[in-house]
Amino acid sequence: MTLAPPPAAAASGRTAVGVRATARIAATAGGTTTTLPVLDGDGPFELRRLRSHGSEARVCIVGAMSAPLGGDRLRIEASAQQGAALHITSAAATLALRGPTSEHATYDVHLTAGEHAQLHWLPKPLICAGGSDLRQTWTVDLAPTARLVLREEQILGRTGESPGHVATRLTVRGGGRTLLDQQAEYGPGAPGWDGPAVLAGHRAAGQLLIVDPDFEESPLEVQLLGGSPEEGQAVLTPLAGPAALVTAVAPDGLRLRHLLDTAQAAFRRTVPGGHGRIRVP
Repeated sequence: MTLAPPPAAAASGRTAVGVRATARIAATAGGTTTTLPVLDGDGPFELRRLRSHGSEARVCIVGAMSAPLGGDRLRIEASAQQGAALHITSAAATLALRGPTSEHATYDVHLTAGEHAQLHWLPKPLICAGGSDLRQTWTVDLAPTARLVLREEQILGRTGESPGHVATRLTVRGGGRTLLDQQAEYGPGAPGWDGPAVLAGHRAAGQLLIVDPDFEESPLEVQLLGGSPEEGQAVLTPLAGPAALVTAVAPDGLRLRHLLDTAQAAFRRTVPGGHGRIRVP
């Protein structure tokens, strides 16, 4: 006997076991510009070309359906090949919701950048609605001369709502060596997530990661950004490699965005633009 999916799931083409979807983006250098020979959306991912900025190709991810829901298995693969410059953003925040199944959802992002390539991953925030359960990973592989700007923001619950559960892992390798490998878990069921050693009552967390080979010779110094702990704070930390990481926590998404914008402005002052240097957007 075959069981029919719930009516809401059937209407959207979603089965009780969730959606399986992979989107693929590939950027290649062509003279003074970057082209997009692969731009393949799938399931909830609709990919749109945006106006180029200099030699940089730009792509916007547009949600074509509600996702991720419980049971969904979503994946994005993006690569900037040798000499290419690729900027990826999203049209709106990603909203993780409870699904028609008790299974958790997964959202995996795999980024690669070749020699002298630049890759910017700058989507809108992830909102983990009450009752949601999400596992999210970022896996980044960079050539020794590649450059990366990666920003991620997580908001636990909508206004006046209890938080959902999210577990994340970010792994970044440069030239075959690990630059960063960290895990975090927030929301119901995660030990100590709301305590003073983790979010300390805040409901928004985010990171800004910059990888630039020039940091090998000119590493950044530790900086504390923001005002009082109650209003949210961020810390800029150099990594053991050509990279620096900003980690921020704040009471809400608006103040988190302000902290990360302040951090990006600090990078703009510290890391000048120009040939052979990363351009911090």
